Amino acid sequence: MCKISSPSASSSSPAPGSTKKLVSALPGTSSAAMPRQYWFSLLTPPALALLAVYNCPVAIPRSLLFLVPVPVAVVLVMGYLAAGHEGKDLPPSMTVPTVEELSKSADDKDGEYIWREEVGKSVWVKKFYEPKQRAGKTYRSDITMAEVAKHNTKSDCWVVIESRAYDISKYVMLHPGGWLPLQNMAGKDATDAFANYHPHSVYKNLLPSYYVGAVTDSLDSNPFTVAHRELRQQLLQRGLFESNSFYFYLKVIWLSYLLLGAVALTLLSTTTSSRMLGGAVMAAFWQQLAFIGHDVGHNAISHKKWKDTFLGVLFGNTLGGISLGWWKRSHNVHHIVCNSVEHDPDIQHMPLFAVTDEIFDEAKLEKAGVLDKEQKGFWSTYHEKFVASDFLSRLLVANQHFLFYPIMMVARFNLYAQGWIFAFTAKSQDAWYAKHFQKLEFATLFGFMTWLSLLVSTLPNWQERVSWLLLSHALAGVLHVQICISHFTMDTYHGHAYNGMEDEWFRMQCVTTMNVDSWRWFDWAHGGLQFQIEHHLFPRLPRHNLREARALVKPFCEHWGVPYHEVGFVQSNLELVRGLRDVAKKCKQYGLKSVGGFGETQLYAGLHAEG
Repeated sequence: MCKISSPSASSSSPAPGSTKKLVSALPGTSSAAMPRQYWFSLLTPPALALLAVYNCPVAIPRSLLFLVPVPVAVVLVMGYLAAGHEGKDLPPSMTVPTVEELSKSADDKDGEYIWREEVGKSVWVKKFYEPKQRAGKTYRSDITMAEVAKHNTKSDCWVVIESRAYDISKYVMLHPGGWLPLQNMAGKDATDAFANYHPHSVYKNLLPSYYVGAVTDSLDSNPFTVAHRELRQQLLQRGLFESNSFYFYLKVIWLSYLLLGAVALTLLSTTTSSRMLGGAVMAAFWQQLAFIGHDVGHNAISHKKWKDTFLGVLFGNTLGGISLGWWKRSHNVHHIVCNSVEHDPDIQHMPLFAVTDEIFDEAKLEKAGVLDKEQKGFWSTYHEKFVASDFLSRLLVANQHFLFYPIMMVARFNLYAQGWIFAFTAKSQDAWYAKHFQKLEFATLFGFMTWLSLLVSTLPNWQERVSWLLLSHALAGVLHVQICISHFTMDTYHGHAYNGMEDEWFRMQCVTTMNVDSWRWFDWAHGGLQFQIEHHLFPRLPRHNLREARALVKPFCEHWGVPYHEVGFVQSNLELVRGLRDVAKKCKQYGLKSVGGFGETQLYAGLHAEG
């Protein structure tokens, strides 16, 4: 068993009874460690911009050159503040557990208390809150996982959280994250999924009213389960779920100057080449903005759902044109059923792509029990339609390794369309979101189309307008590539996971997800997507702390024999193209009658890894 060392007070730590925050004693939070992350990661973008502008052969009006040194100066000042934010004297907005709290956690021999997250802060709280006593109401103590598994539909939905069963059937349609994530976890042990997507207040205020009784045979006592849950406990003890506000202030400044630069170059430049440079800068803005959208989508900035969502819709939709509501619905499901052939929308791209022959091979679909012989395909629970192969899909899939990058260059236009579709159908997909944000969705998406149309209309002729649009969207397509490399080459499976130790939460995140090895100073270009394994394990962890999580997760996986795939950006793209090519070859050679079996896949090896 891998022991996760808990932080202990050093000789310089405050004495018991002191209210001073324990910072220097916590691993990874010294004043010398974090500043390098901010200096390298946050100063690189404006520094590169400065070099690019002063050495650029494109004719740029002198009046626009001020756009570069000003943000560099601002980022220098803000970078200094951000680095100091991680020092020994933390301001009230940045907190870690006190010595007293850590002492209490060490004294809890009965396991009645646990570290949880509330508004980003670590809190030491009761693990289980008793439901209010009701006349004639009794609670069971003999529930088995087999019994829970029978309650696996939207209308009859039970989940297990920390060896306790809850009947949440009446809550499914009210769930703020949409009903699909709950349906996909129905009848399962949702302990880890629930912990990583919900604050402490949900355990205290919502769960008790749905309590059914105790489960006798959950995975909670398994050594591997206990060990990997200790990783989350250590992150909480170190206060790493709290966002560094200065880090995000810097991101806002950086985004502001990218947008200002793109608009200024497009409007004020006197040559075609400099106006096209404006389109390129706009692409960089959209890519970097998407990372902030990802942060707010996971409530990883303020950690307040309504606030993060409101700001994300207001600014993300208006400036980027991609619906946050659509993205959250899709992304919530993706995280719960990552790389499931029938359930994960992020790998359902027929007729354009098939990331595995399991998507179209009728023999394998029949073996998995998901083939509809009349439709000759499987039912997508996300898209609510059958996915089947036809002449067009066979033609495209057979050449998908050639088509991948060209399609990524125009993929953003499809996301605009998906956003508008969601805006009209939000009520049936996420009632909570529709109630609070549907009108704002319409207004912001219309606002984006308006300002973008006006900006492009200022270009002198239609050729430049088309070129500007295509260039900006093509370069912004690097974002889609960054997303695809995280999962396209990883293992896929049929149905739902989380049935036992062979496919429990932690293992499944690792075998279906990969990291991109990158320099620390280049983190800004990846926006946290380079740490997809850690992000899938701890989705509410702010991206500036994902490297800290990696330092724990990678050696843990090595110790327990859990797959942990991490390669460079170039290598990850090579693997992606090879994977698409291999599926394309099967499509060509066998006419969608592929060879091989489950026992030959990486998933089989990953799921049966022994610690």
